[in-house]
Amino acid sequence: MTISERLNLLVEAISHSSATVKVLAFFLMWLILWLPIAIPLAIVLKWQPPKPLEIGQKIPLVLSLYALAPLVLWGFTHIEEKTFATYGLTLNRSSLISLLFGLGLGVLGVGLLFSLERWVGWITLNQANQRQFFGALLPTLAIGLVVSFIEELVFRGFLLNQLQHDYSTWVAAASSSLIFALLHLVWEGTEISPQLPGLWLMGIVLVIARWTDGGSLGLACGLHAGWVWGIASLDTAQLIQYTDSGPEWMTGLKKQPLAGGMGLLLMGVTGVMLWIMGR
Repeated sequence: MTISERLNLLVEAISHSSATVKVLAFFLMWLILWLPIAIPLAIVLKWQPPKPLEIGQKIPLVLSLYALAPLVLWGFTHIEEKTFATYGLTLNRSSLISLLFGLGLGVLGVGLLFSLERWVGWITLNQANQRQFFGALLPTLAIGLVVSFIEELVFRGFLLNQLQHDYSTWVAAASSSLIFALLHLVWEGTEISPQLPGLWLMGIVLVIARWTDGGSLGLACGLHAGWVWGIASLDTAQLIQYTDSGPEWMTGLKKQPLAGGMGLLLMGVTGVMLWIMGR
C-alpha cells in the first residue's frame, strides 16, 4: 500500500469518527507539526517544561504554535468538505462591527473592574508608569487580536462544533470551556491553577457571545481581545499596585484577576448581558 493510499484511508477514518476522536486527532496533528519548531525554540530560550514561561519565552513559543492552527484547521475543513465559515469565521461588515463592539465591551469591563477596586481602596495607580502604559497599547492590542482570533477559531469554532455533533449544546459548551481552561497549564504550569474556574467561566461567556452573534466568532473574538488587551497593557506597564487592604479572595489569589470574586463577577455580568442580548 502506497503512502498516498494510507493517507486516504486515514482521512476517511477521521471523517467518519466520533467527535472525541476528531478532537484528539486535531490536537495531536497540531502538536506533531509544532514540535520540530518548539524544541529548538525551547533550547534557545532555555525553557524546561514544566517550569512556567517568562514573558520573553512565552511570546515566541505561543506565536509559533498559533501560526500553525489555521493550517491544521484547513486540513480538517478539507477532510469534512467544509469551510472556515462553518466554524464561525466570516469576513464581512457585520463581523467587523461585532468585533469592534466586543473589543469595546471587553476593555470597558476591565476598566470598570479596576475602577471599582480603586474606588474601594484595593488598588492604586502608579502614575509614574503612565507613559509606559500608553506605549504598550499598540503591541498588546496586536497580541490580543492574534491570541483571540486563534483561540476563538479553535475552541469556540472547531472544538465547539465537533462536540455539538455528539453531545448536547450545554455539555459541548462546558466541555470545550474545560479544555480551554486546562490547556493554559501548558504555558503557566500549576501557578495558574487558581484561575482555572475563572478561565472555564470565561470560556462559557465566549460561547454565549458566539450564540448571541448568530454563530459568528466576531463578538467572541472582540470580547476576548478586549480582555487580553486591557489586562496585558496594565501588566506590561505595571500600572496597577495592590494595597493589600482588600480580601485576596475578591481581588484575586496571587494578584490574578480571574482567581478572585471581582474577576468572576465581571465574567458573570458580561455573560448575563450577552444572554439577554441574544434573547
